Amino acid sequence: MNVQQRVFSGVQPTGNLHLGNYLGAIKRFAELQDSFDCLYCVVDMHAITPDMRVWGGPAELSRNIREVTAAYLAAGIDPQKNIIFNQSQVSGHAELAWVFNCVARLGWLNRMTQFKEKAGKDRENASVGLYAYPNLMAADILLYHATHVPVGEDQKQHIELTRDIAQKFNNDFAESIASNGFGESYFPLTEPLIGGPAARVMSLRDGSKKMSKSDPSDLSRINLTDDADAVASKIRKAKTDPEPLPTELDGLKGRPEAENLVGIYAALSGASKEEVLESYGGGQFSTFKGALVELAVERLGPIGNEMKRLVADPGHIDAVLRDGAARARAIAEVTMAQVKDIVGFVR
Repeated sequence: MNVQQRVFSGVQPTGNLHLGNYLGAIKRFAELQDSFDCLYCVVDMHAITPDMRVWGGPAELSRNIREVTAAYLAAGIDPQKNIIFNQSQVSGHAELAWVFNCVARLGWLNRMTQFKEKAGKDRENASVGLYAYPNLMAADILLYHATHVPVGEDQKQHIELTRDIAQKFNNDFAESIASNGFGESYFPLTEPLIGGPAARVMSLRDGSKKMSKSDPSDLSRINLTDDADAVASKIRKAKTDPEPLPTELDGLKGRPEAENLVGIYAALSGASKEEVLESYGGGQFSTFKGALVELAVERLGPIGNEMKRLVADPGHIDAVLRDGAARARAIAEVTMAQVKDIVGFVR
């Protein structure tokens, strides 16, 4: 089945969007909109997978959905050119996820490292949703026949699973796919679009840990809604080591905090890490941090201000989501009708 080049991706509405979310995902979404047909989802169904008793409650979830939507818009994603919507408004995600639950194999899910990390030692008490959410993620992507998904290195395993599910569906229903006029296969084998120099942004307090909203120290992250003073303070207090910045990339090995700050500067400026070191290598961290503060405030300030403006107008955000959901639903309903014909459901 021939499909157009299409990107699908999403962000969980779990609150407190930070620099890692922006550089690792949202900034890239805006960059891809000129090259692909893009659908950008607020994956609210994924947000409740850890445990429905502790995910924050309905009011917080609704607030977080609107905050992620505001971040998309503030970062420059055009809701007319792209489709921006929240997952739960399109029932095809859940419908296709069930079909994929019956295609995917337990052995595949048992190998998923994120379930092992999130469930920890108390796996018997983990929700089924946390275990099976990779199948829902595959449904999110394949419902729209997405050919590409922008991901960080830590998400490649999910794309591999999506490809495995697509391939098995195509093989299991090969005869039906052909008889329904879709050729040799129905779902595409989606390709990952791996990120640039700061796709994996680390904590400002510990360069070995990913920047996270769950870190108890607010100094570990730059929130997208932080004001200029907060951004400046956090960067100046970011952990470093006593050595000057190296002049070459190899000099960052074994220096995770230095590598993280250089990567952040590179991603915000659009330069390579090598170019950053050409400009600042050999100098003291105080000088480099001053330049990073100036750059971060310049790039993030307008986004944070626009997010605050948009969040204060929930009616506008909800209208964007409704329009996007209607357009996404039009694609999804075609896919689900075809999948039901292929599987043999009567409709």
